[in-house]
Amino acid sequence: MWSNNSLSPFLLTGFPGLEAIHHWISIPVFVVYFSVIIGNGTLLFLIKDDHSLHEPMYYFLAMLAGTDLLVTLNTMPTVLRVLWLDEREIGHGTCFSQAYFIHSLSFVESGVLLAMAYDRFIAIRDPLRYRSILTNSRVLKIGIGAFLRGFISVVPPIVPLHFFPYCHSHVLSHAFCLHQDVIKLACADITFNRIYPVVLLSFIFFGDSLIILFSYLLILKTVMSIASGEERNKALNTCISHICCVLVFYVTVIGLSLIHCFGKHAPHVVHITMSYIYFLFPPFMNPIIYSIKTKQIRNGILRKFSLHRFRA
Repeated sequence: MWSNNSLSPFLLTGFPGLEAIHHWISIPVFVVYFSVIIGNGTLLFLIKDDHSLHEPMYYFLAMLAGTDLLVTLNTMPTVLRVLWLDEREIGHGTCFSQAYFIHSLSFVESGVLLAMAYDRFIAIRDPLRYRSILTNSRVLKIGIGAFLRGFISVVPPIVPLHFFPYCHSHVLSHAFCLHQDVIKLACADITFNRIYPVVLLSFIFFGDSLIILFSYLLILKTVMSIASGEERNKALNTCISHICCVLVFYVTVIGLSLIHCFGKHAPHVVHITMSYIYFLFPPFMNPIIYSIKTKQIRNGILRKFSLHRFRA
Protein backbone atom coordinates (compact mmCIF):
# COMPACT_ATOMS: atom_id res chain seq x y z
CA MET A 1 0.00 0.00 0.00
CA TRP A 2 2.79 2.41 0.85
CA SER A 3 4.77 1.83 -2.33
CA ASN A 4 1.76 2.40 -4.60
CA ASN A 5 0.59 5.52 -2.80
CA SER A 6 4.14 6.79 -2.55
CA LEU A 7 4.24 7.06 -6.33
CA SER A 8 1.25 9.42 -6.44
CA PRO A 9 2.14 13.06 -7.12
CA PHE A 10 1.61 15.69 -4.46
CA LEU A 11 -1.23 18.17 -4.80
CA LEU A 12 -0.52 21.86 -4.32
CA THR A 13 -3.09 24.14 -2.68
CA GLY A 14 -3.99 27.71 -3.58
CA PHE A 15 -6.41 29.55 -1.30
CA PRO A 16 -8.91 26.99 0.08
CA GLY A 17 -12.52 28.13 -0.23
CA LEU A 18 -11.53 30.90 -2.63
CA GLU A 19 -10.98 28.76 -5.72
CA ALA A 20 -13.70 30.66 -7.62
CA ILE A 21 -11.68 33.89 -7.41
CA HIS A 22 -8.22 32.40 -7.91
CA HIS A 23 -7.95 34.27 -11.22
CA TRP A 24 -8.56 37.56 -9.39
CA ILE A 25 -6.09 36.68 -6.63
CA SER A 26 -3.52 35.87 -9.32
CA ILE A 27 -3.52 39.49 -10.55
CA PRO A 28 -1.84 41.09 -7.47
CA VAL A 29 0.36 38.00 -7.05
CA PHE A 30 1.55 38.28 -10.66
CA VAL A 31 2.08 42.05 -10.32
CA VAL A 32 4.27 41.51 -7.25
CA TYR A 33 6.22 38.69 -8.93
CA PHE A 34 6.74 40.84 -12.03
CA SER A 35 7.83 43.81 -9.89
CA VAL A 36 10.32 41.61 -8.00
CA ILE A 37 11.87 40.44 -11.28
CA ILE A 38 12.03 43.95 -12.76
CA GLY A 39 13.32 45.55 -9.53
CA ASN A 40 16.03 43.04 -8.73
CA GLY A 41 16.93 42.58 -12.40
CA THR A 42 17.41 46.34 -12.69
CA LEU A 43 19.71 46.37 -9.65
CA LEU A 44 21.82 43.54 -11.09
CA PHE A 45 22.06 45.23 -14.50
CA LEU A 46 22.90 48.60 -12.96
CA ILE A 47 25.64 47.22 -10.69
CA LYS A 48 27.16 45.27 -13.59
CA ASP A 49 26.99 48.17 -16.04
CA ASP A 50 27.91 51.16 -13.83
CA HIS A 51 31.62 51.15 -12.93
CA SER A 52 31.06 53.65 -10.12
CA LEU A 53 29.11 50.87 -8.34
CA HIS A 54 31.94 48.35 -8.53
CA GLU A 55 32.52 48.46 -4.78
CA PRO A 56 32.10 45.83 -2.02
CA MET A 57 28.83 47.34 -0.76
CA TYR A 58 27.20 47.02 -4.17
CA TYR A 59 28.67 43.58 -4.85
CA PHE A 60 26.89 42.36 -1.71
CA LEU A 61 23.74 44.15 -2.87
CA ALA A 62 24.01 42.27 -6.18
CA MET A 63 24.20 38.99 -4.22
CA LEU A 64 21.05 39.99 -2.30
CA ALA A 65 19.22 40.90 -5.52
CA GLY A 66 20.34 37.65 -7.16
CA THR A 67 19.12 35.61 -4.20
CA ASP A 68 15.74 37.37 -4.22
CA LEU A 69 15.45 36.77 -7.96
CA LEU A 70 16.18 33.05 -7.56
CA VAL A 71 13.58 32.68 -4.78
CA THR A 72 10.99 34.32 -7.02
CA LEU A 73 11.81 32.26 -10.10
CA ASN A 74 11.74 29.10 -7.98
CA THR A 75 8.22 29.64 -6.62
CA MET A 76 6.49 31.67 -9.35
CA PRO A 77 5.80 28.88 -11.91
CA THR A 78 3.95 26.55 -9.52
CA VAL A 79 2.01 29.36 -7.81
CA LEU A 80 0.76 30.85 -11.07
CA ARG A 81 0.05 27.40 -12.50
CA VAL A 82 -2.25 26.68 -9.54
CA LEU A 83 -3.96 30.09 -9.63
CA TRP A 84 -4.29 30.40 -13.40
CA LEU A 85 -4.77 26.82 -14.62
CA ASP A 86 -5.75 24.93 -11.45
CA GLU A 87 -2.93 22.47 -12.23
CA ARG A 88 -2.13 21.21 -8.74
CA GLU A 89 -0.08 18.07 -9.35
CA ILE A 90 3.68 18.17 -8.75
CA GLY A 91 6.09 15.25 -8.94
CA HIS A 92 8.12 14.16 -5.92
CA GLY A 93 11.50 15.08 -7.40
CA THR A 94 10.32 18.50 -8.54
CA CYS A 95 8.70 19.14 -5.16
CA PHE A 96 11.78 18.15 -3.15
CA SER A 97 14.03 20.26 -5.40
CA GLN A 98 11.77 23.27 -4.95
CA ALA A 99 11.73 22.81 -1.17
CA TYR A 100 15.51 22.52 -1.20
CA PHE A 101 16.00 25.79 -3.09
CA ILE A 102 13.35 27.68 -1.10
CA HIS A 103 14.92 26.84 2.27
CA SER A 104 18.56 27.09 1.17
CA LEU A 105 18.01 30.51 -0.46
CA SER A 106 16.38 31.79 2.75
CA PHE A 107 19.59 30.92 4.61
CA VAL A 108 21.68 32.43 1.82
CA GLU A 109 19.75 35.70 2.16
CA SER A 110 20.41 35.76 5.90
CA GLY A 111 24.11 35.16 5.19
CA VAL A 112 24.25 37.97 2.62
CA LEU A 113 22.58 40.39 5.05
CA LEU A 114 25.20 39.38 7.61
CA ALA A 115 27.97 40.03 5.07
CA MET A 116 26.47 43.44 4.32
CA ALA A 117 26.54 44.26 8.04
CA TYR A 118 30.25 43.32 8.08
CA ASP A 119 30.79 45.61 5.08
CA ARG A 120 29.17 48.57 6.89
CA PHE A 121 31.13 47.74 10.07
CA ILE A 122 34.47 47.91 8.25
CA ALA A 123 33.47 51.01 6.26
CA ILE A 124 32.69 52.99 9.43
CA ARG A 125 35.08 51.49 11.99
CA ASP A 126 38.16 51.37 9.73
CA PRO A 127 37.47 53.48 6.61
CA LEU A 128 41.14 53.96 5.70
CA ARG A 129 41.65 50.18 5.37
CA TYR A 130 38.22 49.47 3.85
CA ARG A 131 39.44 48.64 0.35
CA SER A 132 42.49 46.71 1.57
CA ILE A 133 40.31 44.55 3.86
CA LEU A 134 37.35 44.02 1.52
CA THR A 135 39.24 43.20 -1.66
CA ASN A 136 37.35 41.72 -4.61
CA SER A 137 38.71 38.26 -3.84
CA ARG A 138 37.62 38.50 -0.19
CA VAL A 139 34.14 39.71 -1.18
CA LEU A 140 33.90 36.74 -3.56
CA LYS A 141 34.98 34.32 -0.81
CA ILE A 142 32.42 35.76 1.63
CA GLY A 143 29.71 35.44 -1.02
CA ILE A 144 30.67 31.85 -1.83
CA GLY A 145 30.71 31.09 1.91
CA ALA A 146 27.17 32.45 2.33
CA PHE A 147 25.92 30.39 -0.62
CA LEU A 148 27.69 27.19 0.47
CA ARG A 149 26.39 27.51 4.03
CA GLY A 150 22.84 27.84 2.75
CA PHE A 151 22.97 25.08 0.15
CA ILE A 152 24.95 22.52 2.18
CA SER A 153 23.09 22.96 5.48
CA VAL A 154 19.74 22.08 3.89
CA VAL A 155 20.93 18.82 2.30
CA PRO A 156 20.52 16.54 5.40
CA PRO A 157 16.74 17.00 5.85
CA ILE A 158 15.98 17.05 2.10
CA VAL A 159 17.75 13.82 1.09
CA PRO A 160 15.55 11.54 3.30
CA LEU A 161 12.43 12.91 1.60
CA HIS A 162 13.34 10.86 -1.48
CA PHE A 163 13.22 7.61 0.55
CA PHE A 164 10.21 8.16 2.82
CA PRO A 165 6.99 6.29 2.02
CA TYR A 166 4.00 8.63 1.69
CA CYS A 167 0.77 6.92 2.73
CA HIS A 168 -1.20 9.89 4.04
CA SER A 169 -3.09 12.45 1.99
CA HIS A 170 -0.88 13.90 -0.73
CA VAL A 171 -2.37 17.39 -0.39
CA LEU A 172 0.18 20.08 0.53
CA SER A 173 -0.78 23.31 2.32
CA HIS A 174 0.64 25.81 -0.18
CA ALA A 175 1.08 26.44 -3.88
CA PHE A 176 4.78 25.57 -3.47
CA CYS A 177 6.64 22.82 -1.65
CA LEU A 178 8.00 23.29 1.86
CA HIS A 179 9.91 20.72 3.88
CA GLN A 180 7.59 21.01 6.88
CA ASP A 181 4.59 20.32 4.65
CA VAL A 182 6.07 17.24 3.00
CA ILE A 183 7.17 15.46 6.19
CA LYS A 184 3.60 15.63 7.53
CA LEU A 185 2.62 13.24 4.74
CA ALA A 186 5.39 10.70 5.40
CA CYS A 187 4.73 7.35 7.05
CA ALA A 188 8.17 6.94 8.60
CA ASP A 189 10.28 8.01 11.54
CA ILE A 190 10.68 11.74 10.90
CA THR A 191 12.30 12.64 14.24
CA PHE A 192 15.49 13.89 12.58
CA ASN A 193 13.51 15.90 10.03
CA ARG A 194 11.58 17.57 12.84
CA ILE A 195 14.53 18.40 15.11
CA TYR A 196 17.27 19.31 12.61
CA PRO A 197 15.38 22.18 10.89
CA VAL A 198 14.48 23.75 14.25
CA VAL A 199 18.13 23.65 15.37
CA LEU A 200 19.29 24.94 11.98
CA LEU A 201 16.76 27.79 11.95
CA SER A 202 17.72 28.81 15.47
CA PHE A 203 21.45 28.65 14.70
CA ILE A 204 21.34 30.59 11.44
CA PHE A 205 18.54 33.12 11.84
CA PHE A 206 19.03 33.77 15.55
CA GLY A 207 22.83 33.70 15.28
CA ASP A 208 22.98 35.98 12.23
CA SER A 209 20.53 38.48 13.71
CA LEU A 210 22.53 38.66 16.97
CA ILE A 211 25.79 39.27 15.10
CA ILE A 212 24.13 41.96 12.96
CA LEU A 213 22.75 43.62 16.09
CA PHE A 214 26.15 43.50 17.80
CA SER A 215 27.88 44.95 14.71
CA TYR A 216 25.45 47.88 14.69
CA LEU A 217 26.02 48.52 18.37
CA LEU A 218 29.73 48.84 17.59
CA ILE A 219 28.95 51.01 14.56
CA LEU A 220 26.75 53.26 16.70
CA LYS A 221 29.51 53.55 19.28
CA THR A 222 31.95 54.62 16.55
CA VAL A 223 29.51 57.11 15.02
CA MET A 224 28.76 58.71 18.40
CA SER A 225 32.48 59.37 18.85
CA ILE A 226 32.60 61.46 15.66
CA ALA A 227 32.74 65.14 16.60
CA SER A 228 30.98 66.57 13.54
CA GLY A 229 27.20 66.16 13.48
CA GLU A 230 27.24 66.26 9.68
CA GLU A 231 29.77 63.43 9.52
CA ARG A 232 27.70 61.40 12.00
CA ASN A 233 24.61 61.75 9.83
CA LYS A 234 26.57 60.87 6.70
CA ALA A 235 27.95 57.71 8.33
CA LEU A 236 24.52 56.63 9.60
CA ASN A 237 22.88 57.30 6.24
CA THR A 238 25.14 54.72 4.60
CA CYS A 239 23.57 52.11 6.91
CA ILE A 240 19.90 53.05 6.58
CA SER A 241 19.18 50.94 3.49
CA HIS A 242 20.77 47.84 4.99
CA ILE A 243 18.98 48.30 8.34
CA CYS A 244 15.63 48.56 6.52
CA CYS A 245 16.31 45.37 4.53
CA VAL A 246 17.34 43.53 7.72
CA LEU A 247 14.15 44.63 9.47
CA VAL A 248 11.97 43.64 6.49
CA PHE A 249 13.56 40.18 6.33
CA TYR A 250 13.67 39.32 10.03
CA VAL A 251 10.26 40.82 10.87
CA THR A 252 8.68 38.56 8.23
CA VAL A 253 10.68 35.57 9.57
CA ILE A 254 9.47 36.29 13.11
CA GLY A 255 5.91 36.86 11.89
CA LEU A 256 5.82 33.53 10.03
CA SER A 257 7.35 31.73 13.04
CA LEU A 258 4.77 33.21 15.41
CA ILE A 259 1.92 32.18 13.11
CA HIS A 260 3.25 28.61 12.98
CA CYS A 261 3.81 28.43 16.76
CA PHE A 262 0.81 30.27 18.17
CA GLY A 263 -1.66 30.55 15.29
CA LYS A 264 -2.77 26.92 15.13
CA HIS A 265 -6.41 27.98 15.49
CA ALA A 266 -6.11 30.81 12.97
CA PRO A 267 -7.83 30.30 9.59
CA HIS A 268 -5.68 28.42 7.10
CA VAL A 269 -5.81 31.37 4.73
CA VAL A 270 -3.89 33.42 7.33
CA HIS A 271 -1.03 30.88 7.29
CA ILE A 272 -1.00 30.88 3.49
CA THR A 273 -1.07 34.68 3.24
CA MET A 274 1.77 34.98 5.77
CA SER A 275 3.88 32.53 3.77
CA TYR A 276 3.37 34.63 0.62
CA ILE A 277 4.36 37.75 2.57
CA TYR A 278 7.51 35.96 3.76
CA PHE A 279 8.56 34.95 0.24
CA LEU A 280 7.47 38.05 -1.66
CA PHE A 281 7.70 41.06 0.66
CA PRO A 282 11.51 41.19 1.17
CA PRO A 283 12.34 40.64 -2.55
CA PHE A 284 9.72 43.25 -3.44
CA MET A 285 10.91 45.83 -0.89
CA ASN A 286 14.71 45.49 -1.16
CA PRO A 287 15.06 47.18 -4.59
CA ILE A 288 12.63 49.92 -3.54
CA ILE A 289 14.55 50.58 -0.32
CA TYR A 290 17.91 50.83 -2.08
CA SER A 291 16.48 52.92 -4.93
CA ILE A 292 15.02 55.44 -2.49
CA LYS A 293 17.64 55.47 0.26
CA THR A 294 20.89 55.01 -1.70
CA LYS A 295 21.91 58.06 -3.70
CA GLN A 296 24.31 56.17 -6.01
CA ILE A 297 21.64 53.63 -6.99
CA ARG A 298 19.01 56.34 -7.47
CA ASN A 299 21.34 58.44 -9.62
CA GLY A 300 22.36 55.38 -11.63
CA ILE A 301 18.74 54.54 -12.43
CA LEU A 302 18.03 58.17 -13.40
CA ARG A 303 21.11 58.23 -15.66
CA LYS A 304 19.98 55.07 -17.44
CA PHE A 305 16.46 56.36 -17.99
CA SER A 306 17.77 59.74 -19.16
CA LEU A 307 20.21 58.05 -21.55
CA HIS A 308 17.52 55.84 -23.08
CA ARG A 309 15.16 58.80 -23.41
CA PHE A 310 17.91 60.85 -25.09
CA ARG A 311 18.68 58.04 -27.53
CA ALA A 312 14.97 57.65 -28.32
